[in-house]
Amino acid sequence: MPTLKDTQNERDERCIAIDRVGVKDVRFPLRIRDRDQATQHTVATVNMAVDLPHHYKGTHMSRFIEVLHAHGRELTVAGIAAMPRELLARLHARKAHVEMRFPYFRAKRAPVSKAEGLVDYGVIFEVNAEEESIDYVVTVEVPVTTLCPCSKAISERGAHNQRGMVTFSVRFHQPVWIEDLIELVEACASSELYSLLKRPDEKAVTERAYDNPVFVEDLVRSIAQKASAHELIKWFRVEAVNFESIHNHNAWAVIERTTGKE
Repeated sequence: MPTLKDTQNERDERCIAIDRVGVKDVRFPLRIRDRDQATQHTVATVNMAVDLPHHYKGTHMSRFIEVLHAHGRELTVAGIAAMPRELLARLHARKAHVEMRFPYFRAKRAPVSKAEGLVDYGVIFEVNAEEESIDYVVTVEVPVTTLCPCSKAISERGAHNQRGMVTFSVRFHQPVWIEDLIELVEACASSELYSLLKRPDEKAVTERAYDNPVFVEDLVRSIAQKASAHELIKWFRVEAVNFESIHNHNAWAVIERTTGKE
């Protein structure tokens, strides 16, 4: 085979380094440990990137896909953790970033009828490598119900409630179950969500939310309190958005902290 010109390795004269360059939105099968069912199969959307020194014209995009496929036809958490180091070696980079987003399903029973249905949550794994250091962040996206304390206090009939979305990211000393993070968030809302509710369940969930009103501020503070007390979490960021049912805007709050557990 004749030698082909390697344009990516040509010198760029603009002297501008690139922070991240790579491939985005690659879909790939993923197998992950499941606290409830031992193993769960899903499909991840993958972003992979490295830094590019100022003197290189381009990176070798095919090498990202080669690293991804080197782990077989199905990824595992161990495979995700190893990828940034492999990218550093294959692409002669100083920094590497791998991000995997995927739906994660839990079977949940309704509170009264015990009817079972699947609820999906968003999960994000981020792994960053730089020289000898490596950084892991796990994020869960948890839908919840919140009921407005002010509305309850001033209304003669009922109170407005809405769905909200909590995005909860953590760094940890030892791996934490995805289910544990989900349950931590759901315990702080007015009510958790279900996929299947019969009438007795709907009554129970509605009354539970009415008895436990929370502002978006209450929600993030309660999650922060639990995260700070968690023995495995050393950093967290919690963001909550309420999709307001009677306003033409959403309510939003964020807390980010280091817990001091090194």
